[in-house]
Amino acid sequence: MTEAVSSSPDRSRRWLVTGVAAAAAAAGAGFAWWRSRPGESDDGAAAHLWSLSFQTPQGANLALADLKGRPLLLNFWATWCPPCVEEMPLLEAFYRQNAAKGWQVLGLAVDQPSAVRNWLQRVPVTFPIGLAGLEGTELAKSLGNQVGGLPFSVVFGREGQVRERRIGRVSEADLKTWAAAS
Repeated sequence: MTEAVSSSPDRSRRWLVTGVAAAAAAAGAGFAWWRSRPGESDDGAAAHLWSLSFQTPQGANLALADLKGRPLLLNFWATWCPPCVEEMPLLEAFYRQNAAKGWQVLGLAVDQPSAVRNWLQRVPVTFPIGLAGLEGTELAKSLGNQVGGLPFSVVFGREGQVRERRIGRVSEADLKTWAAAS
């Protein structure tokens, strides 16, 4: 009877393959994290932001300079973006809970005006929405969204400077941390 015995070189090879696979997975996860983290803002991007104005879905003019002086959560979103739509109730709840404490929330829609109007008829929010269109992508990039992902949120302090950035859906923990730091 012949018995197959695992030789030491086979066992070593399996350990080597397992080690290489684990290292590749760790490197891939690290690269994904690095690509998805927000970058730094362009110099002057925050200052430029306060000089902008956007049309609202109702046709009014929304000057960002009017929002300066209080903490602001600026959220770039689109109706076609599932995580954007999923986080809207969280943003609405945050706004309702913190507006009396001075917090503001502004959604800048990187979308077609008609799509935004239709979506807001079905899912109304009480915080202001601005129609940024494709220009919103460049604005988000200047504020640190180098990968162009949505949703993208930026928290500004009372003085108008960037305090926090988040690419991807915000969590209740993010919102609690941001509110406590104001």
